[in-house]
Amino acid sequence: MSTPHYLALSGGVGGAKMAYGLAQVLPADALVVAVNVGDDFEHLGLTICPDLDTVLYTLSGRVHPEQGWGRADESWGVRDELRRLGVDTWFLLGDRDIALHLLRRELLQQGRTLSQVSLELARRLGIGATILPVSDQAVRTMVDTDRGRLAFQDYFVRLRCEPVLRSLDFEGAPSATLAPAVRSALASPDLAGVILCPSNPYLSVAPMLAVAELRERLRALSAPVIAVSPIVAGEAIKGPTAKIMRELGVQPTAAVVAELYADFVDAVIVDHADAQLAASDPRFDVAATVMKSAEQKAALARHCLALIDALRSGRLPQP
Repeated sequence: MSTPHYLALSGGVGGAKMAYGLAQVLPADALVVAVNVGDDFEHLGLTICPDLDTVLYTLSGRVHPEQGWGRADESWGVRDELRRLGVDTWFLLGDRDIALHLLRRELLQQGRTLSQVSLELARRLGIGATILPVSDQAVRTMVDTDRGRLAFQDYFVRLRCEPVLRSLDFEGAPSATLAPAVRSALASPDLAGVILCPSNPYLSVAPMLAVAELRERLRALSAPVIAVSPIVAGEAIKGPTAKIMRELGVQPTAAVVAELYADFVDAVIVDHADAQLAASDPRFDVAATVMKSAEQKAALARHCLALIDALRSGRLPQP
């Protein structure tokens, strides 16, 4: 008998936390995580994939517990030496982190795709779930701001999201296609459901949806598609989501997030702080969405799976 599987769309720390919770409650062969590549860039001759690495470190138990990104027990010898050599080390790469990037570069130079490399890195880190980039082609987030047009990492890391954001676009997206294994997961008759993790809808989810094939396939799916809102009581759980929404002229609410995905999402999970949304709109379901502990991540994951099961059975979420 085939095993039902689930596809999670992940970006940023919130996405990695949700993926971790799902990995705790699902069999290893039942979870595919497709990850945003809009943040990726070349730095010091290395291909840096921040969202993929955050998922890899989180699911392997190596992530920095307070930050939610980067490596736990990191050392900084390379960074310190680069500074002595006069290099601007605005993008922090620790020694253990650099080891992963060096291996990724070696594997890419052997002619492997980013998907193949990501699967190999996950295997070496002892991760059972399937971790993939949403696309093997370059899709790069570009940010138009009051200080001009910026590459994503310049905006997000170098300038700490300080410039006022005016618009976003995603270089390479018009010609990009889904990674083959992501396409296969979406086309599989064993797909039980899709979960949009509580990731920044503009910086993490939008670059994935800019790959037109993804949105088209999500619209056509017979399996349920659900989303977890990253907004709680008008503020982001983590990161600049609320700031960005205000600068784009929209209110940072879970209802606005739901509208962004309205053409393909069947239900949106909101936190208890936003439970009033569910009182009059059957699209909304309520759960504890703030994930600070492993238990909270697993509990939210179980809630997601129960909601998908209810939708598959034709039962709408109840307020």
